[in-house]
Amino acid sequence: MSKTFSSLLALTLGLALAQPVLAQDAPAAPQADDATTQGLSMGEAEQDPNAPGAMRVEAEFEQWEQRCINDQQGNDRCQLYQLLQDDEGNNVAEFSLFNLPEGQQAAAGATIIVPLETLLTANLSMKVDSAQAKVYPFTWCSTVGCVARVGFTQAEVDALKGGSKAELTIVPVVAPDEKVTLDLSLAGFTAGYDAVVAANAD
Repeated sequence: MSKTFSSLLALTLGLALAQPVLAQDAPAAPQADDATTQGLSMGEAEQDPNAPGAMRVEAEFEQWEQRCINDQQGNDRCQLYQLLQDDEGNNVAEFSLFNLPEGQQAAAGATIIVPLETLLTANLSMKVDSAQAKVYPFTWCSTVGCVARVGFTQAEVDALKGGSKAELTIVPVVAPDEKVTLDLSLAGFTAGYDAVVAANAD
């Protein structure tokens, strides 16, 4: 990763961390309708990890986490999650994968989130081990980053199960001639994916 891109990421994080400090220097006066608490937090009940809509880490498989959300009908919807870092240990991207119903072209889908400072026109590329890379477009950007929604055939899921690592490549907008390659570990993927499939089948 280029030093310029890393510096920009650090600056973004630094600004986010600096805001609360600035707020402490000039605390806002309590509003009239807040006279009983004087602007103090009165706290709230801790969220039940099994409550509808609450996300919890169900299990860990090497660098993968099985994350599940309980829906309104009391059923778990689970996915595999991995946080990707660059060679300097900076958190750069998130990869979440889930199985899809049988009979479709895509056997599994993934949501991949990368930094806002990514050159969207360069797209996202991904390959497993020495296989040929495939290119995927970005779908949208929000305050948390830019999102690519990816579909995998059953053959590609099998390649992920049999592989040792995948590589995701993005291009920073501040350095369009450079590429940032992130390693996605596939250790524990098979066990994790099978656990997600089993959980979503219940």
